[in-house]
Amino acid sequence: MTDPFALSSYAFDLPQDRIAQTPAQRREDSRLMVVDKGQGVAAHAGFAELADHLPPGALLVANNTKVLPARLLAVKPTGGAVEFLLLTPLPLLEPKAVGEEFRALAEGLVRVSKKPKSGEAYVFSPDLSVIVLERGPFGRCRVELRWQGDLAAIFERIGHVPLPPYIRRADTDQDRSRYQTLHAAPDKPGSVAAPTAGLHFTPEMRAALSAKGFGWAEVTLHVGYGTFSPVREADIRKHHMHAEFAEISPETAQAVAQAKNEGRPLVAVGTTSARALEGAFAKTGAVAPFRGWTDIFIAPGYRFAVVDAMVTNFHLPGSSLVILVSALAGRETILDAYAQAVEREYRFFSYGDAMLIR
Repeated sequence: MTDPFALSSYAFDLPQDRIAQTPAQRREDSRLMVVDKGQGVAAHAGFAELADHLPPGALLVANNTKVLPARLLAVKPTGGAVEFLLLTPLPLLEPKAVGEEFRALAEGLVRVSKKPKSGEAYVFSPDLSVIVLERGPFGRCRVELRWQGDLAAIFERIGHVPLPPYIRRADTDQDRSRYQTLHAAPDKPGSVAAPTAGLHFTPEMRAALSAKGFGWAEVTLHVGYGTFSPVREADIRKHHMHAEFAEISPETAQAVAQAKNEGRPLVAVGTTSARALEGAFAKTGAVAPFRGWTDIFIAPGYRFAVVDAMVTNFHLPGSSLVILVSALAGRETILDAYAQAVEREYRFFSYGDAMLIR
């Protein structure tokens, strides 16, 4: 019998050409695989047909975080290249005014030809520099940001979209719009990766869902770079999940509680929304407003307290995300669905197609 706690139990063959390198021509043009929990694939459809397959009266809960163009590039005076990726969500910085500039401590990934040294300063524009304070593992560094003016505007002006490592190309102007959900809140610029299940939704599609009686609510979970970190433990129970900052507003908590009380299914739009909802419940023991960090690791055997169904993309072999969806649908159900997805040439990962688990 296959061990559900063995990392090897979540491996599958994925040809490189199944990994989407660019988005579909239109957001709603993605394909949709419908999977019934514990049973198997129920239908193959287009994402625009989502309403035909959702549980009646469902409340959809999406992640409204905004992807920041958090990747900065520069050249040192010696001619060497410098790359910096801000990991601390922008809304969580605590700026202090020093003369005409602002300063704030942060965490980021620093990539240079030689290992960065404490005290090294990198100038990315006349109004923004980064000083290394302490070097950590895997390129992570504690840094001090120094800037003048509006920091978010500076990143928007000079930053690059932090495309996932499996998209093997430079970012383009198209990624500025397409690697961002259309419901991303302007005041939530905190993610270094998109909540990709939400990329498929358009305002027209949301209006159609509403007209058919489906509800919509939003949470915030600032997606960290740890979402791309592999599970390294052979026994997944030993895996330590990275922490991400989540917020559930009083309005969303009320909408979720009402849906649960009325017996209406709750559909998480993406694994990040699921982690926000389940992580908040684990901390508070109730469906309630929440603002704080969650490092919840959802694996088979986990009992979902809030989420009944999920819209999600297709995930990396052996990742915490494929383990999460296995906890919801069943490991064998997911692996069989993924085998069908490979055979039927579904597009995988961030710019890929979608799955509805119900």
